[in-house]
Amino acid sequence: MAKKKKLLRSLAGEVLDVPPVWLMRQAGRYLPEYRATRAQAGDFLSLCFNPELAAEVTLQPIRRYGFDGSILFADILLIPQALGADLWFVTGEGPRLSTITEASDMARLKGKDDIHDHLAPIYETVKILAQDLPKDTTLIGFAGAPWTVATYMIAGRGTPDQAPAHRLREAEPETFAALIDLITEATIEYLDMQVKAGAEVVKLFDSWAGSLKGDAFDRFAVAPTKRIISELKSRHPDVPIIAFPREAGDKYIGFAREVGADCLAIDTSVDTSWAVQNLQVDGCVQGNLDPKLMVTGGDALKSEARRICEAFKGGPHIFNLGHGITPDADPENVHHLLEAIRG
Repeated sequence: MAKKKKLLRSLAGEVLDVPPVWLMRQAGRYLPEYRATRAQAGDFLSLCFNPELAAEVTLQPIRRYGFDGSILFADILLIPQALGADLWFVTGEGPRLSTITEASDMARLKGKDDIHDHLAPIYETVKILAQDLPKDTTLIGFAGAPWTVATYMIAGRGTPDQAPAHRLREAEPETFAALIDLITEATIEYLDMQVKAGAEVVKLFDSWAGSLKGDAFDRFAVAPTKRIISELKSRHPDVPIIAFPREAGDKYIGFAREVGADCLAIDTSVDTSWAVQNLQVDGCVQGNLDPKLMVTGGDALKSEARRICEAFKGGPHIFNLGHGITPDADPENVHHLLEAIRG
């Protein structure tokens, strides 16, 4: 049965008449049922670490829309927390972490083998989903890529240009490299456990890859991702991996081939004709509808969805957004999107 799932077929390189569909952040604040469950949990982190409720919010968009893929509800910053960083969320502002700004701060962090007790509830969520998802729905696990996770650990929050991480990278290269290595190794172990718990696909989100330029992109976006994928493939040869080096620009070219990914997710800025010529030649492409259209809807949403499907129809394609669906999206627009794609 698993080999017949549409999303797995596309990841294996099969060209389908109608692409499989899932949306980044498809479980989230745009859904009233999510808001109700989060209120029941108490706060965001409590929701992440409650396996029954985390599984529930993961299943909600599947029940409502019947997506082809279901992505685990968690957060990329659970790895820093498992490594010993303090993590909390400020309402309306986002995450906050204790910071890594010098070599001595590294001594406060745990090793890669010490993360599993903290992350055990996440693995339990995966097990529940593997049991409860519809048999034709693919379960996707995920983690943040090391560079993106490091930017939060260094700055203690999200930043517009990742300047604190770039400063540490240049001022204390040994400390920065040690942090990247630790995150890389911990991410391997984290994703390995997700697969063992039942994840059929994993995705690496490098949300801030675009701020790395030149050799820095190769060293801190390409190399760690390649290391993670190589090790995961050695342990789980049949598990497909999606890479998302957001806003990589021309660096998207050859990225999937270089790191060993089965699919390359692309952001909204990428021209579809360019992507067909330069990226889809290497395999499956995922993307890349503008999330703003999930807010505005109308004929523009439907026509753009059809245009993207038409552009990528000659090769393997997974329909998705170019970034996550936003809290102000209209749930009804998701129905309209699926009608446009599936007919």
